[in-house]
Amino acid sequence: MALNASTTLPYDTTTVLGVFTDEGFVRHMSEYVGGSLESLTVDGDTAGAFTLTAVRTMPTHRLPDMARKFVGETLSVTQIEHWEAPDAAGSRQAALTMTVAGVPLNVTAVQRLVAQGTETVVDLQGTVSSSIPFLGGKIAGAAEPMIGKALNVQAAEARKWLENR
Repeated sequence: MALNASTTLPYDTTTVLGVFTDEGFVRHMSEYVGGSLESLTVDGDTAGAFTLTAVRTMPTHRLPDMARKFVGETLSVTQIEHWEAPDAAGSRQAALTMTVAGVPLNVTAVQRLVAQGTETVVDLQGTVSSSIPFLGGKIAGAAEPMIGKALNVQAAEARKWLENR
């Protein structure tokens, strides 16, 4: 299933990236959706190329009943973001992967923070796939809109986070 989501924040890319890599914010977002942040690591200096790895426990109550029968009440989700150094304009790009422990569901995407003056366009393009026979397409189809919606929720919460700092 194709994954496409985009939103704009009224902050520069350095500020947006700072929020997206802030452990307090990542924990807040995990808890906001009913999960918990198990670990967050940032390898490298965020001023250049770096890798962020977040491991979360997420509830499955929004998944279709047929999927919950296979996965249980919670999932362990690992998200890895390989960020490139900023370009001359300050835009950033990350290769993103998301895996779910014990479930053949994979997300591969490119997330971009595109500098547009004092604003940043947050863009996510990728795919959601599952190799479960007969059910894989339905599970991927159910996950895709949730992931797209999550980007918009993340942007709204990032805006609130910054306004309250």
